[in-house]
Amino acid sequence: RRKCPVRCRGARLSLGQGLAMEAKPPLYPVAGAAGPEGDENSLGVPDGLGAPLDELVGAYPNYNEEEEERRYYRRRRLGVLKNVLAASAGGTLTYGVYLGLLQMQLILHYDETYREVKYGNMGLPDIDSKMLMGINVTPIAALLYTPVLIRFFGTKWMMFLAVGIYALFVSTNYWERYYTLVPSAVALGMAIVPLWASMGNYITRMAQKYYEYSHYKEDEQGPPQRPPRGSHAPYLLVFQAIFYSFFHLSFACAQLPMIYFLNYYLYDLNHTLWNVKSCGTNSHGILNGFNKTVLRTLPRSKNLIVVETVLMGVAFLAMLLVLGLCGAAYRPTEEIDLRSVGWGNIFQLPFKHVRDFRLRHLVPFFIYSGFEVLFACTGLALGYGVCSMGLERLAYLLIAYSLGASAASFLGLLGLWLPRSVPLVAGAVLHLLLTLSLFFWAPVPRVQKQNWILYVAAVLWGVGSALNKTGLSTLLGIMYEDKERQDFIFTIYHWWQAVAIFAVYLGSSLPMKAKLGVLLVTLVVAVASYLWMEQKLRRGVLPRQPRIPRPQHKVRGYRYLEEDNSDESDAEDCGQGQGACAEEEEPQGDPAGPCRRPCPYEQALGGDGLEQ
Repeated sequence: RRKCPVRCRGARLSLGQGLAMEAKPPLYPVAGAAGPEGDENSLGVPDGLGAPLDELVGAYPNYNEEEEERRYYRRRRLGVLKNVLAASAGGTLTYGVYLGLLQMQLILHYDETYREVKYGNMGLPDIDSKMLMGINVTPIAALLYTPVLIRFFGTKWMMFLAVGIYALFVSTNYWERYYTLVPSAVALGMAIVPLWASMGNYITRMAQKYYEYSHYKEDEQGPPQRPPRGSHAPYLLVFQAIFYSFFHLSFACAQLPMIYFLNYYLYDLNHTLWNVKSCGTNSHGILNGFNKTVLRTLPRSKNLIVVETVLMGVAFLAMLLVLGLCGAAYRPTEEIDLRSVGWGNIFQLPFKHVRDFRLRHLVPFFIYSGFEVLFACTGLALGYGVCSMGLERLAYLLIAYSLGASAASFLGLLGLWLPRSVPLVAGAVLHLLLTLSLFFWAPVPRVQKQNWILYVAAVLWGVGSALNKTGLSTLLGIMYEDKERQDFIFTIYHWWQAVAIFAVYLGSSLPMKAKLGVLLVTLVVAVASYLWMEQKLRRGVLPRQPRIPRPQHKVRGYRYLEEDNSDESDAEDCGQGQGACAEEEEPQGDPAGPCRRPCPYEQALGGDGLEQ
């Protein structure tokens, strides 16, 4: 051993390692390898017979492709329902917190004793007036930026951002100063139209996606095509009914701070209404002669902080609902294509849609939709309700309106069996009868015998509001089902609502008869204009719609190496007019031609593009 060279020792070591490796059993059984009789491999097949390769790498023996596909699309449909419920609950909590905080804040700031003790000579009434001006005036400019924001952030993220701005407004009430309340009110005014436009667009898109997931087998029978016109209408009716049944509950949620907190500090009607001489149709402005002191005792700052913290927590919960439970409204490639039409075109298209006669005929209904909501919260609730029943009954009157509207939202499902104009016109007729009745009725202050009439009027007005809101949103979703137009259409709708709310803010000091007269004239014009539009459509008059430009992708990333557009939204247009689409088709040929800019992969390989 001492004389054996190193090579011999290395040979002996390698020989020993080889024998040890031969002695070890294989880690994995070899398919088809022969072994001793009676031995079985891990599949339970005798080694002598051999195991077929398909049993090792083949599909699961009990796999049913149709059943798995059916389960997959059922999960997608349940996901769509989850999105609708989450968006509806988020909108309800957001608007409920906003209305509840604003109502409590205005009542507290109205009391002279509260202002003098808590804030001294800070000028709280002036701050409140400027805050209301910021909330009501700022949405007038929303038509200029809302479509750009929705296309830039996306529908879901626009909803989340707007709900966050509502939460910001709630948070500024911890420290009530000019430099906190007024800027947050201006930001809130900027977010009103984007929030509700993106909400309407989101619910419409969910109805279209639910139709796609319910009729997935139709796409497998041939080349992918657009669904027939109006095919998603039944799902849209159901989803809009769910959304507005949740949304109208926000008026009831907004009364919880008043019922469980503020009502314990209020004077009764004999004190607050002692100088009120006329109510209802004989009144002027808002609560003329109402007492300047409405609080028996001032609430402690500690209790106010607790209430505002609860409201802030609910607003934060609404943000989490939208962020965590709401899925995307579009696929990533669809959102890229929607942004790629050019920001200048996105800015101009809301104005270009004015050429469509259907929108022009619906503008009076949009304006009336804003009028009637503000009249329910100010004219009916204050001019008729508080003026005769006292401030302590305001919460219960608005809860009656809220529950009536929430329950009546499902009356919009009548559109599944009746013509689409029936629910919308029925709500308008109900409001017309109520407006005429209120025009000739003046309740007597501090008389409790007529309270039931006010509650019935509030419930019926809520029924008309629900038919109005569900009917208009469903009508727009059916007439404009192209996903390239929906955000523009809902922006126009909610912008006209904001203009109507601004007009109500300017005319708050008018007599009640003037307000009812404007409401009555607007309603009659809206119904006549809508019926004229339906008559034009029955005669076959084609609307003139602006052309949506094709997406122009300036960067050819991995997603756009193909020459074809990833979004097939223009398939129907090509079927209707071959000439127009033929002009826009790119020339067929070698994609790597000398006139094409090299893609990043070719640049990495060293291609010179034009110089090459």
